[in-house]
Amino acid sequence: MYDEILVPTDGSPAADAAIERAVDLADKYDARVHALYVVDGAAYSTLEAGSEIVIEALEAEGEEATERVAEAATDAGVEATTTVTTGTAYRTIQDYVDDNDIDLIVMGTHGRQGLDRYLLGSVTERVVRTSDVPVMTVRQEEAD
Repeated sequence: MYDEILVPTDGSPAADAAIERAVDLADKYDARVHALYVVDGAAYSTLEAGSEIVIEALEAEGEEATERVAEAATDAGVEATTTVTTGTAYRTIQDYVDDNDIDLIVMGTHGRQGLDRYLLGSVTERVVRTSDVPVMTVRQEEAD
C-alpha cells in the first residue's frame, strides 16, 4: 500500500509525535521513511545582519531533527533517508513528494507557533489542502 513515506519535521514535539506513526506504518508496509527538514531562508532574509548565522543554525537543527527520524527508523528495522534543504516549506514538501514518488505524508498538527505561525501560516494545513497524496496528521499528546 505504501512504499515511500515522508515525514516533514521541524524538530518540534508535534513533529516528533508524527515520527512514531510514520515508522510504525513503514514497518507494517515494508516502506522507506523519508525525513525532510526545510529551512525557509526567505523568512530570515530581511535581517540586516546575521541571516547567514541564523540559516546555518537552522540547518544544524535540521540535521539533528532528521537524524532523530533516521534513528527511530533504524531502531525499528526500517530504511530511512534524510534531507535538509531550503525553500518555502509547503512547496518544497510538495516538490519532494513529486520527485521521490512519495505515497503518504505523515505530519504533526502543530509545529512553529506564535508569531511564526501567524506570519507563515500553517504548513500542515497548506500541505493537506494541496497534496495529491494522502496526508496523515498526528496530534501532539498533551502533557499530563
